[in-house]
Amino acid sequence: MKTRVLMVCLGNICRSPLAEGILKSKADAERIEVDSAGTAGYHVGNPPDPRSVAIAKKYKIDISTQRCRRFSRADFDRFDHILVMDRANYRDVISLAENEAQREKVRLLL
Repeated sequence: MKTRVLMVCLGNICRSPLAEGILKSKADAERIEVDSAGTAGYHVGNPPDPRSVAIAKKYKIDISTQRCRRFSRADFDRFDHILVMDRANYRDVISLAENEAQREKVRLLL
């Protein structure tokens, strides 16, 4: 069974797509599934910011096929670990948690 990890930032166009791409490039795809989402719905369906795509490409990581999506309560059930990029994202995600088990999945990335 795969461990499922979700990276979360505000818009899902800069930080979390890069974090998703970096983790995917380092992790064993047979053991770890990685995705990303944003706490706001500003960019749903859009690709990552061109600057994020460029910096990833510089390090031979392709994030150009990712599409922005918004974090949802269903993500608590789908993912084992939810790594947020900053304290505001942490508060936004925690506010959607319905129980302690869901809250325990959420951590600041750094």
